[in-house]
Amino acid sequence: MPEIHGRVEPGFEAVRDAFAKNFELYEEVGASFCLYKDGAPVVDIWGGVADKETGREWGEDAAAVVFSTTKGAVAICLHLLVQRGQISLDEPVSTYWPEFATNGKAAVTVRQLASHQTGLFAIPEGVTLEGLYSWDPIVSALAAAAPAWEPGAAHGYHALTYGWLVGEVVRRVSGRSIGEFFAAEVAAPLGLDFWIGLPEAEEPRVAVLDFAPPPDLPPEQAEALAKVLGPGSPFWLASGRGLLGQPSYNTRELRAAQVPGAGGVGTARSLARMYAATIGEVDGVRLLERASVDVARTEVSSGADQVLAMPTNFGTGFMVPGGSFILYDEHSYGHYGAGGSVGLASPEAGLAFGYVPNRMTSSLIGDPRTQSLFAAVRSSL
Repeated sequence: MPEIHGRVEPGFEAVRDAFAKNFELYEEVGASFCLYKDGAPVVDIWGGVADKETGREWGEDAAAVVFSTTKGAVAICLHLLVQRGQISLDEPVSTYWPEFATNGKAAVTVRQLASHQTGLFAIPEGVTLEGLYSWDPIVSALAAAAPAWEPGAAHGYHALTYGWLVGEVVRRVSGRSIGEFFAAEVAAPLGLDFWIGLPEAEEPRVAVLDFAPPPDLPPEQAEALAKVLGPGSPFWLASGRGLLGQPSYNTRELRAAQVPGAGGVGTARSLARMYAATIGEVDGVRLLERASVDVARTEVSSGADQVLAMPTNFGTGFMVPGGSFILYDEHSYGHYGAGGSVGLASPEAGLAFGYVPNRMTSSLIGDPRTQSLFAAVRSSL
């Protein structure tokens, strides 16, 4: 077992023990975990290796691609604009993005867009990997696309398209790309090491993702996710059985691009600090008012997920308890990422979490590593 570095406040030693056991029980390679309580860090730990091939250690400032955990950062950007009165969640998307009002989408609201109800879960045919990375081709294709179901009548996880859809609304309203808006309005005030579009100077700190064998998915799930991630693209393993393959996610091209549904790069410390600032002040900075948080975590979509073929629950931009999602408690909101990362908060408990590994497991809705850490936090309290 590797040495565990960092600091743990008295009373939270069980969290460090659980973090260490993840290396023994769940083949952890390298990871970091951070917990904020009432606006201050009480656990900030890391260990293992950032690159198995070279043996580079997971240092204090190691960061990694956090996949769909990025969606929580995008949701915070959206709710900042709502809070400022610049966006109304029940206004049609086309109010802010006129080109979106095609193929039966004129009445789709921003709330529906952010809660996976639009039926635009698949990457439109003809969009290349370069088109996904360069923004305009993918958002133009989504604006022109026909939904797979009547928007608002069902929901299904928009694994990649969520980021471009919500990110384009943020861009139209703010005049800045989602990466620029996040950097200026969220990351800079809090001093976060979290990027949607990683600067080249930060590349040396990025951990290399270590991919577990692809999961054996039920045929209906595999077929749906192949459409979501783009069959034949680097987002889908050639076997048709895996999620988010090595060819793209360990490259500079992916990390440099703004892929806000699944391409953010950050640290556990930054995830926890960001979520802590949505439920209270962190060094004088508060991102979201309590009313905004309550709107964001109110369940909007629930029941059968048309893409994941399992019950899922979403608020406006965040995963919320219920269905197949196992969060910290019944009050939590946040987002998991493929492979195990998570950022979330519980306002009632005064807690905010960040967990970032580089060992990619097949978990879609939560991970035994995070569940062991949640259990240790509960026992510590």
